[in-house]
Amino acid sequence: MHAEIAVTGLGLVTPAGHTTEANWAALCRGRSLAARDPELAGLPVDFSCQVTDFDAEKELGRASARRGDRFIQFALVAARRAVADAHLDRRTWEAERVGVVLGVGSNSLSTYVTEFGHLGAGRPERVSPLALPRSVPSMAAGEVAIDLGVRGPNFTTASACASGATAIGVARDLLRSGTCDIVLAGGSESARSRMTATCFTRMRALSRRRAEPDLASRPFDARRDGFVLGEGAGVLVLERAGAARARRAPVLALLRGYGAGADAHHPLAPHPQGDGAVRAIHAALADAGCGPRDVGLVNAHGTSTPLNDAAEARALVRVFGDEGPPVTASKGVVGHALGAAGAIQAAYTVLALRHGAVPPVANFEGQDGDDKLDVVAGRPRSTRGDAGISCSFGFGGQNAVLLFTAS
Repeated sequence: MHAEIAVTGLGLVTPAGHTTEANWAALCRGRSLAARDPELAGLPVDFSCQVTDFDAEKELGRASARRGDRFIQFALVAARRAVADAHLDRRTWEAERVGVVLGVGSNSLSTYVTEFGHLGAGRPERVSPLALPRSVPSMAAGEVAIDLGVRGPNFTTASACASGATAIGVARDLLRSGTCDIVLAGGSESARSRMTATCFTRMRALSRRRAEPDLASRPFDARRDGFVLGEGAGVLVLERAGAARARRAPVLALLRGYGAGADAHHPLAPHPQGDGAVRAIHAALADAGCGPRDVGLVNAHGTSTPLNDAAEARALVRVFGDEGPPVTASKGVVGHALGAAGAIQAAYTVLALRHGAVPPVANFEGQDGDDKLDVVAGRPRSTRGDAGISCSFGFGGQNAVLLFTAS
């Protein structure tokens, strides 16, 4: 029998705020945080969901702030806050038994655009010697380990928009196997670069509601037309529940199930029947020893794109039937943070179970198609049980599903 895995700390840096309390309040208001973005001025899509009031130098000091790109800065702050939330003392833990696993979807394109500009202009001497270490995905986990002085397994998962959820699942395995005693798991990303926005615009993946950016992200709504770029980080502290209780740590939730798999269907589009998602959900349920009726809330991937929302709705109906659990989708509020999205969403699922409430989906007015979900809209609603799943899917047919229960 596998050991129970406890979530003992949460750290969040998102467009909804830098604390769990601010994030939860914003989710419950159910209003999108999308707005014009100066970084994207002049582009066909010039709005995003931005992390505001973030002073990296104040949070980290000048040297650390300059050494890392924005996604690394977010990861460092979120990790510090998660450790504090877990009541961990860095002076007493066994550093070799503490791991860091963070999901990052891509390199930091803002840095590369700048540095390639120097190279293209025939000025290689202008290329920063920090261009690589400040921007490669693995440096988020590496810098967190340096900052906290932990020497256990340290790496990055990259499974597109499922990266953060994959990191949490892999971290769970490190604890189950006995390789680690504590793992800081989650994801970080800043998708607000001109290149990222241009690429997704060319793919017709972004909403084009320039006149009404706050109405652009609308998961599962019949009038959805694409997602909104976001950014941020979410870090969870995971421990074996017995050890957490022995040190009288705050057990926020239990991570009971993880399921993952590939669609093997198309590089970009999900399987239209949600086959891979269905398998991942069933795998998470089986891992947790739960049935569909045990699930009291679904935190959906819910990107607000026509194909993805339709496929996910189909998958959820196939698993849970026509009278499934209430469904929320946090990207309506905070946008899509790509590789960090699954980690932020996992933290939100823990908060929902802690509060016994399902936040509303921003801008939801009514669903299209034949696969109708019980989408929560307008105001929060009580959960239907003490288990919740968080679904994350990504390019390449990546699927990762986490199942949490209240502690």
